[in-house]
Formats: sequence, structure tokens, C-alpha cells
Amino acid sequence: MSDDFELDTNDLKRRMDGAMHSLRTEFASLRTGRASASMLEPVQVEAYGQMTPINQVGTVNVPEPRMVTINVWDKSLVNKVEKAIRESGLGINPQMNGTIIMLPIPELNEERRKELGKVAGQYAEHARVAIRNVRRDGMDQIKKAKADGMSEDDQKFWETEVQDLTNEYIAAVDEALESKQAEIMQV
Repeated sequence: MSDDFELDTNDLKRRMDGAMHSLRTEFASLRTGRASASMLEPVQVEAYGQMTPINQVGTVNVPEPRMVTINVWDKSLVNKVEKAIRESGLGINPQMNGTIIMLPIPELNEERRKELGKVAGQYAEHARVAIRNVRRDGMDQIKKAKADGMSEDDQKFWETEVQDLTNEYIAAVDEALESKQAEIMQV
């Protein structure tokens, strides 16, 4: 009856890609010893009555390897931006210069590097869980089709497809984690 079952592997790939994208975004927000404009992405500023990302209230630049600058467009927001950075938990002490906020990036000590490595590991585990949830959804679709009369050979074929896809994405997560941890531990 259900010989025409076709699992939407593109949908599964899209959802697993979403987990990978989320992981990369989380990794970008982790501070390493180098300055990066993306480390400010999670920081929100109270501007014009709502929470706004920093890059929407000013220009973020990286003029040198250990410095990030934010040129705030609206003078009335400078103190709010500074406060948001102080309270963000990035461990950076902003320095004011008119409408420009300078963020010198200090060297990370060994203890902080290990702590960041563990945080990166947690982010990677969240991505693995998200990928496994997508796999479970795919397997559930296969089981439903099996109940509707799909042959056992087709069931095995689709289960193998889903598992191979999952293994591929889990390996990509592990590779990204290894790379990020090496970057964090680099002095």
C-alpha cells in the first residue's frame, strides 16, 4: 500500500543545518583571546523602548586584534550601550571616548580558558541533542509508514538514510567543537 513512501530528507537536512547554524552562532559569541565583532551579537541594549542588538545602535569595528570599538549613532544611547556590555557577562570593561566605546580584550588566563572550553562543550551537546531529535522525528515517520504497510526492506533503507545523515551532522558538531576548543586554548 505504501510503496510510494518518500521521507523528506531535505527537511531533515534543513533542520539539522539549523542546529549547526545555531551552534556556530553560539561559538562566535564565546570570547577567545582575539577580538571579534560577533562576540557582541548576544548583547541587547534598551533603546527606544525595546531591546535592540548592539549592531543596530552603532557601528561595530575591530581596528586591531585586541580591540573592538562601537561608534554609537545616538549620543543618548552611549551610557545604555556601556551598561549593557558591563552586564553582559563578557568580562570586558568598556572605555568611553565621546560616542565611541572601546572594548580592550584582555588575555585569558588558563582557568578561564578551561571554563570556556566546558561552555563550548555544553553548546555542542545542545546541538547534538537537537540533531538527535530531528533523527527521532524521521524515525517516527518511518515507523508510521511501516504501520501503514511499508515493506521491511524499505524501512531498513530509510532508517539507514536517517542514521547516516545523523552521523554526518554529529561528526560535524564534534569537528566544530574540537576546532573551537583548540582556538580557546591557543595562547
